[in-house]
Amino acid sequence: MEAAIPMKHLHHDFTLNKYRELCLTLQEKSVIYTVFEYLLKKPEGPVAIVRHDIDRKIGNALRMAKFEHDMGIHSTYYFRYPSTFKPEIIRQVKGFGHEIGYHYEVLAKTTGNAEKAIRLFSQELSTMREVCDIKTICMHGSPLSRYNNSDLWKTYDFQNFGIVGEAYLSFHNTGHYYFTDTGRNWNRKYSVRDMMPDSGIIAPSLETTDDLINWIKFAGDKGIYLTVHPERWAMDGVEWVVGYFKDLIVNTGKSVIVAIQ
Repeated sequence: MEAAIPMKHLHHDFTLNKYRELCLTLQEKSVIYTVFEYLLKKPEGPVAIVRHDIDRKIGNALRMAKFEHDMGIHSTYYFRYPSTFKPEIIRQVKGFGHEIGYHYEVLAKTTGNAEKAIRLFSQELSTMREVCDIKTICMHGSPLSRYNNSDLWKTYDFQNFGIVGEAYLSFHNTGHYYFTDTGRNWNRKYSVRDMMPDSGIIAPSLETTDDLINWIKFAGDKGIYLTVHPERWAMDGVEWVVGYFKDLIVNTGKSVIVAIQ
């Protein structure tokens, strides 16, 4: 475990100001799509798919949704049920022009029972669709569970539920460089399941958001796919410090999980 906060990160990285720099770079270098828009159009050229997994702190999701809207960006927000299923917030995020998706974790909830899991999936999806239409889904990593939620689709077909795509499975071999802020960096070191299998290309291991910004600037016409957790991006110093130590504790736990797998 780190003994002290690296000063280069203090009140600097993983703030809304830093996220604004990242978004400006994306807008300069590529066309930004939601998950559904990309799967529907399959555009060529320099593209960026931006998605948000809303695991907790739903207020941060609303704040980031408004932040992106003001920048002219539309992205995808995946909400867990019932953890972050707040209809009034979801409607506001939708109103900002973003895509709403279902962050499912039903295999973990049913301890691997696929029959129970698919019934639960159908029930939760129906409840969420009472708030707004949902066309794409994304598995939640559920790091404390030994079950991979996306394995549900080895037995069933999500298209039977009117779902166009799954945020991991539908991007196999699309040639996008995949980056996630899981672990408060961009190097996937603390990603238990937040990885893009068989994407056809391996993204470089980057530490800071400045590293990512600089890589994007010189990446040419390479397509990228970003997963951003709004809970991680602070508005002020107090929120930043709390978030830093929370991630530090979680990362330590994930290191243990990875070591025993």
